[in-house]
Amino acid sequence: MLTYPNPDPVAFHIISWPVYWYGLMYLIGFLAGWGLLALRTYFSPRGFTQDQISDIAFYSALGAIIGGRLGYMLFYDWHVLFSNPLMIFQVWKGGMSFHGGLLGVLVAMTYFARKLDKPFLALTDFIAPVVPIGLGAGRIGNFINGELWGRVTDVSWGMIFPNGGALPRHPSQLYEFSMEGVLLFLILFIYSWKPRPLGAVSALFAIFYGLFRCTAEFFREPDVQIGYILGKMTEGQLLSLPLILVGVILLRWAYKKGKVVV
Repeated sequence: MLTYPNPDPVAFHIISWPVYWYGLMYLIGFLAGWGLLALRTYFSPRGFTQDQISDIAFYSALGAIIGGRLGYMLFYDWHVLFSNPLMIFQVWKGGMSFHGGLLGVLVAMTYFARKLDKPFLALTDFIAPVVPIGLGAGRIGNFINGELWGRVTDVSWGMIFPNGGALPRHPSQLYEFSMEGVLLFLILFIYSWKPRPLGAVSALFAIFYGLFRCTAEFFREPDVQIGYILGKMTEGQLLSLPLILVGVILLRWAYKKGKVVV
C-alpha cells in the first residue's frame, strides 16, 4: 500500500488571501494549453493569428469555468444548488464537471466561430489537442484535494485518503490523469500534426475521452450524493456514452465528406 502524501490544499498566500492548488492547477492547464497553441502555429500553421489564439484561449477558459461549475452543480449537486445557490461561486472547494465545461466551451466556440467567420469544427479541431493538458492538471488538483478517490481495493498501490475511510482505495485521480491527460494528449497531438478532415480531430477527442472516462469510472467511487444509476452505471459513464456515439458519427461524417483542414 502506498501512503497518500496528504498535501496542503493551499499552495501559498497573497497577503492573507489563500491560493488553492485546485484553482492553480486549472490556471496552469489553461496557460500551458494557450502557450502550446501559440507555439504550434509557428511549426504547423492553421490559419489563426496570435491575437486570435489569445481570444480563443480567453473564451475557452471562460466557457470551461462557467460551464464546468454549472455542470457540476446541475449534474452532481443539484439539491445544493437550489438550497444554497451561492455555492456555485466557491470553486476553490472543488466541484467542476468536464461535461459541463465541454458544453461551455462549445457555446463559446460557436460565438467565436461566427465572430471570426470560420467553421465551428475548424475551431474545435484546433483546440482539441491541448484540452487534455487542462484535464490532466484538473485531475492532479483532485488528487491534492484528496477528493474523487477510487473504490476500495487490495492492490499494492492502493491509498488511504483522509476522507475516504479506513480502507485503501484506488488512486483513480491518477488513473484519470494518465488516461484523460497524458495518453489523450499524445493521441490527439500526434494525430492532428498532419492535416485531417474537418471534424476528425474533434471526433477523436470525443471518442477517446468517452472511452477513457468510462474505463476510469470502473475504479472510481461514485459520488456519494448520487451513487450508482441504471444498475452499476455511474453518472460519469452515463454522460460519456453519448459523447462516444457522437464522436463515432462525426468521425464517419468527416472522412465521408473529406474536406481536409490545412
